[in-house]
Amino acid sequence: MLALLASAWVRPAEASRISFIRDAEIEDTIRVFASPLFLAAGLEPSAVHIYLVNDRALNAFVAGGQRLFVNTGLIIRTEHPGQLIGVIAHETGHIAGGHLVRTREAVANATATQIVAMILGGIAAAGAGHGDGVGAAILGGQSAGMRSFFQYSRTQESSADHAGMKFLDDNGWSAVGLQEFFRVLEGQDLLSTDRQDPYMRTHPLTRERIDRVAEHIQKSPFTKAAFPKDFDVRHRRMRAKLVAFMETPGTALRLYKETDNSLESRYARTVAYYRKLELDKAHQMIDGLIAENPGDPYFHELKGQMLFEKGQVAESLAPYRMAVKLMPSSPLLRADLAKVQLELEDPKQLDEAIANLQMALSFDKDDPSNWRRLAIAYGRKGDEGMSALALGEEALLQNKPDIAKFQAVKAEKLLPHGSRAWLQAQDVLQAADEKAKAKDR
Repeated sequence: MLALLASAWVRPAEASRISFIRDAEIEDTIRVFASPLFLAAGLEPSAVHIYLVNDRALNAFVAGGQRLFVNTGLIIRTEHPGQLIGVIAHETGHIAGGHLVRTREAVANATATQIVAMILGGIAAAGAGHGDGVGAAILGGQSAGMRSFFQYSRTQESSADHAGMKFLDDNGWSAVGLQEFFRVLEGQDLLSTDRQDPYMRTHPLTRERIDRVAEHIQKSPFTKAAFPKDFDVRHRRMRAKLVAFMETPGTALRLYKETDNSLESRYARTVAYYRKLELDKAHQMIDGLIAENPGDPYFHELKGQMLFEKGQVAESLAPYRMAVKLMPSSPLLRADLAKVQLELEDPKQLDEAIANLQMALSFDKDDPSNWRRLAIAYGRKGDEGMSALALGEEALLQNKPDIAKFQAVKAEKLLPHGSRAWLQAQDVLQAADEKAKAKDR
């Protein structure tokens, strides 16, 4: 799989492993779709972590508390945003209903702990890579344990269905998409267990549940209500981008033909040509998209990525800066700009790189690659205390308590006593001790 600088795609892992991808645009789109549902459920949207799973299967699930996982295969398969939103509404019902807490006693405690550890450990694995994109992660996992953990009861599924439909109604949104998605999976009943989609195996789909959604659709005043217009545009772009990066370039070009002049088609073809190394075509197309949409941060991001990966690091700085200017709250875009700035090895870029990394970490403290880059930036400035502190944070996320403790002790000695950073070093020390004791048990 092509590694994107800004989007951090990963190479396919072994079949027994789970891989995660990071992409600023797709994550933002999923959060735009999901946040109104989270609010309707009484959840703080920023407290719900969203993960994109690099898997063709039609699957979505929740785990480890307020963590929502969405497979890329599910996104690509949905024909319009209502179908994807319907699935997210259902999963939000699981979070709001506390179903993970209630089922945990039925599952070995080690399994639940293992899943959370795999999530964080996989993100940590991304930080260990050098030059394979920001935030990409390959998680080792035991599929039997995963299957065991996600065996929800029929009662909980019914409850999540009801809650999800209520959340859709609360937003004035139609549940037709949820029904359509259930019908897509209905034929899975006829397949053997080995051939069934994981969503089917973990979310028992019965005729009664489909009928229940149909009954809701008949009564709901929002059945014919349209989603916000920009949702459809976002969904088409998201699908085109996934197809262009995850399928072969030839497949993308067959699906998004030259005769199709829509924005998403040109977007997909730009990526396909780039992956085919037809760079002149790719640059011409991305420049055309930027000319028509100068305020779109993701087109500037793609241009920067294309230049960076071609080795034109200095030339990639301006498009990345523009992407961040247009979307300053994106931790991924901030981190990508910082990566370019560090790659330039220009001392004049260090302060800005540090500021970008600190901003990225203020939104997402669980990305070890950003702690690693922050350590590098502080090291180049000669600030060994702050560099050690960042390395301690990175080691914690990688579940390396001995290294975390070593770096925290070093930071404690070098940082001003009682300062905010010194107190942070104390926190790292305490967390490292707790992790070490947990490993010994």
